[in-house]
Amino acid sequence: MAEETSWTSHNDERIRESGSALEAGEEGEREAINGVSVDVILPDDLLERILAYLPIASIFKVGCVCKRWHEIVNSERFLWSLSHAVPQKPWYFMFTSCDEPIGFAFDPILRKWYRIELPCIATSNCLIASSCGLVCFMDNDITSGAELCICNPITRSYKKLEEPPGSKFSDYSALAISVSRESHSYNLAIVKSKQVPENFFQWDISIYIYNSEEATWLTSSTQVMMGWRGGDESVICNGVLYFLVYSTGGGGRPENRHALVAYDMSNHSSQGCLTTSFVQVPCSLTCGRLMNLKEKLVMVGGIGKLDRPDIIKGIGIWILNDTKWEEVARMPHRFFQGFGEFDDVFASSGADDLIYIQSYGAPALLIFDMSHKLWKWSHKCPVAKRFPLQLFTGFCFEPRLETSP
Repeated sequence: MAEETSWTSHNDERIRESGSALEAGEEGEREAINGVSVDVILPDDLLERILAYLPIASIFKVGCVCKRWHEIVNSERFLWSLSHAVPQKPWYFMFTSCDEPIGFAFDPILRKWYRIELPCIATSNCLIASSCGLVCFMDNDITSGAELCICNPITRSYKKLEEPPGSKFSDYSALAISVSRESHSYNLAIVKSKQVPENFFQWDISIYIYNSEEATWLTSSTQVMMGWRGGDESVICNGVLYFLVYSTGGGGRPENRHALVAYDMSNHSSQGCLTTSFVQVPCSLTCGRLMNLKEKLVMVGGIGKLDRPDIIKGIGIWILNDTKWEEVARMPHRFFQGFGEFDDVFASSGADDLIYIQSYGAPALLIFDMSHKLWKWSHKCPVAKRFPLQLFTGFCFEPRLETSP
């Protein structure tokens, strides 16, 4: 049976038990003085640095140990210490294709699943991007515009944002976010693709950039692309917005159905041609998933068969060095088979040095450790498949206490 805990009750328990725990902790402190306690001889600043290296779930628990620890983990100085500590291992939030904003988040350190209710998502049909503890959601319903919300899933703080200027409707949209670890300010990027009327080969591509410090949207680029359209995959690395485009067949058949666009977000001119910043993908892909791992662009892609590019034969991982792709790993066949029936498209996201991969048709979750080049399954997710066509999806995020929208 998979180990699962409600994150909401986890937080409630911390508050509920803090009173009795503090009283017991004060008594324990008095007893510990007689026997030399490490806690007594450690100054606050050193104890803060030690506690800052604990997993997030453990930080919530140590706040119930005694009055001193409770005050430390709830202080602004401790939150500052967290922002300068080694980043927490990213969690993976998995949910089903239903209208309830409830799912389960996997903690790779304690190898536990936590039941989490997101504070600002009303449907599973949305675009999701995350960075440094913050997660942004954008409604993906092309008939209702783009409702935006940014939140911290751990603290449940959230903020709704105004929609970008221009047309509310697009055929395809991609969302990306980049959060500064120092200032906690953030940039959002939205790539909208809309078909030119009565011309399937031409697509209007618009890029919108939002800066949290200025609280304004900028229309950085608007132009027509011939033979390519945008999709729903994008990420920001080192101030560069990367997004995948897909061939519409105009102007001859390309070698690959996908290409990567690299857009410098510091260049607010709308005159630059997006096609000149194309980066070829490493092979024929069934799908590609982009992610920022330590400010390096990493792509997880389904490798298509040469004669049938829409049929997946394996999964590869590549890292982009300048404009060249370097293959990091390929999923071993036993893990590929472990998913059962694997579609040509799948969910994958990552942060720090972990990559998560899952099939849309099952709750199985595979983890790849970039630093050790190791593959392993997560503990079984508490969500069970209830009917044959039930779908699962998810996203990766860093669990952090100090960032807020």
